[in-house]
Amino acid sequence: MLSADETHASLLGAWRLMLGKNDGLRMLDLSADGFWDSFFAIVVAAPALIVGWVGIANQIGDPEAFAGRFGMVISLAAAEIGAWVVPLAGLALIAPRIGIGGRFVPFAVAYNWAMAIAAWISLPAALLTLFLPFTDQMVVLVALVLFLLSEVLIWRLTNASIGRGAAIATAVFTGMLIGSQAVSFGLQVLLGISMPDMP
Repeated sequence: MLSADETHASLLGAWRLMLGKNDGLRMLDLSADGFWDSFFAIVVAAPALIVGWVGIANQIGDPEAFAGRFGMVISLAAAEIGAWVVPLAGLALIAPRIGIGGRFVPFAVAYNWAMAIAAWISLPAALLTLFLPFTDQMVVLVALVLFLLSEVLIWRLTNASIGRGAAIATAVFTGMLIGSQAVSFGLQVLLGISMPDMP
């Protein structure tokens, strides 16, 4: 487990990259240990993510059965974490073939910590799901605005951490976004998570 200082430095480094500041890379541990330690970001993100999972599970799980709602939280967690990790694994496989093999670790470390920040940015929308249906127009609007903000920041981080120009950054960013959404949808189907249609 990382110390509080190491976690703070990693989050600060990712945040600076999200602002387009290349010096954020110097604050990240880009060693092999640092790569694996960056997955601790999932733990950092967990409290914010859990709020959203609970809010959604309360609405689509069995309202009369705690076990049913708890099982839905676990399913939502599996889908979200899979959507976080699986695209990174896919990028690791193809990175050498697309000319960014040497930039994969800096990107992956930065991306993991950025995802933790993005989870906390999205917390207001998650909190709303505790009180309003997640298909409510206000919830959808807040979630969309925060999602778009996070994606802009993650694109800037991708551009800064890969350092191969905006075209390559955009290709990697788009691939990660599409991969994440595809994995999330696939796991939802596999795990029997049925989201209601938007009104």
